[in-house]
Amino acid sequence: MVIAGGGPAGLMLAGELALAGVDVAIVERRASQELDGPRSRGLNARTVEVLDQRGIAGRFLAEGQPMRTTGFSGIRLDISDFPARHHGLALGQGPFERILAGWVGELGVPIARGREVTGLAQDDAGVDVRLSDGRSLRAGYLVGCDGGRSVVRKAAGIEFPGWDPSTSSLLAEAEMSQEPPWGIRYDAGGTQAAGRLADGKRVGLVVSERYAGQAGQPTLEDLRRALTAAWGSDYGVHSPTWISRFTDMTRQAASYRQGRVLLAGDAAHVHYPVGGQGLSTGVQDAVNLGWKLAQVVKGASPDSLLDTYQAERHPVAARVLRNTMAQTALARADDRIGALRETMSGLLAMDQPRKAIAGEVSGLDIRYDLGEGHPLLGRRLPDLDLETAAGPVRAFTLLHAARPVLLRLGQPGGPDITPWADRVRLADAGYGGRWELPLLGAVSAPATVLIRPDGHVAWAGDPPYPGLHDALATWFGPPAA
Repeated sequence: MVIAGGGPAGLMLAGELALAGVDVAIVERRASQELDGPRSRGLNARTVEVLDQRGIAGRFLAEGQPMRTTGFSGIRLDISDFPARHHGLALGQGPFERILAGWVGELGVPIARGREVTGLAQDDAGVDVRLSDGRSLRAGYLVGCDGGRSVVRKAAGIEFPGWDPSTSSLLAEAEMSQEPPWGIRYDAGGTQAAGRLADGKRVGLVVSERYAGQAGQPTLEDLRRALTAAWGSDYGVHSPTWISRFTDMTRQAASYRQGRVLLAGDAAHVHYPVGGQGLSTGVQDAVNLGWKLAQVVKGASPDSLLDTYQAERHPVAARVLRNTMAQTALARADDRIGALRETMSGLLAMDQPRKAIAGEVSGLDIRYDLGEGHPLLGRRLPDLDLETAAGPVRAFTLLHAARPVLLRLGQPGGPDITPWADRVRLADAGYGGRWELPLLGAVSAPATVLIRPDGHVAWAGDPPYPGLHDALATWFGPPAA
């Protein structure tokens, strides 16, 4: 297996495959894990959960700041009442990647740095991957996690429809000779913000600029011009630590798969960077894809299992694109948009609209369409506090090895899953009370739950367990003879 790109999605996917015992290597154009500027500044609640499912959340929590709020275009949404152990984490992409790369290194995944994928040719048996150093690799599958300008996506001939940029912003850390107006404001150009950084010397800036097809690395002179146009002065800005540019270009791959080539993260979807949703969506892409790809590579499941990756993750990213486009519109200011912001603020102060939008932005309301069945079907497993013969156990602990779990609640005994015993872990536990899920509310606990490695419920029910064996065969391959 070859993964093009060692950012959040590529690293997470590599870790998932390594846990499943699949040989995998990452090809990364950067010579080191260091970033040349800021990217995402936070993780949503569901992303912290998937890290907890692998037993590594503590590493990130130790360096970040837990959050009990999320937001929608600057409108703060309290989610402290959501029934979840984690509600989000303020942590920059730089430290996030560094910690994740450390975990991947512990799992023995090699990273070929300072080179990138330049082309590919696939056949029925695998993919020939051409590299920038003139060498070629042969892999069973290639996953493009190589960003919005993905070479893999282009080489595979996958369309990337969407919307062109309408606004451009500069993001910078620099020093200033004069004090700027502190805080965040919205004007006809978009969002303008200035805040003093922790060292008391540098200033963090967000400055919208008129979009005119800008490309390439922005300069100090670009920053000065944008500040003067937006604020009437450049406030003596100097000595930038870094300057970067982002736009509201919004696109999504028409297909996440072309034969033996797949896409994840920004290679599959790009949008206005707000709320850490891009990084979080990419990490969750990887967790959805990893176990499926491992089962196909190892021959446990048919190749058609990979089609469920597109079916499940494409709609999730489409929702993210929709809400970030709405947030971009609200980030501008004139009297009409100001009235719309006031209306939205009023609506989001109400309980149900707040929960609906916050559930989407936090990722806690994701439900894959797995057909008719128990209300839990397709939803994330809550991190229940279980009682077992060996003592108390959190539900997420059962998923640390990235293996599926059949959780039998209450009295020992239940369905016979001997034909899948080599693939599905059996766990007996007790849990008193009802399950609480965001938006869905309280749900009666079923007698048995089949949990996928990504933490979503593949089947739930009571004796005589109708449909369980079909679900086992669908997700984890045909029964052993």
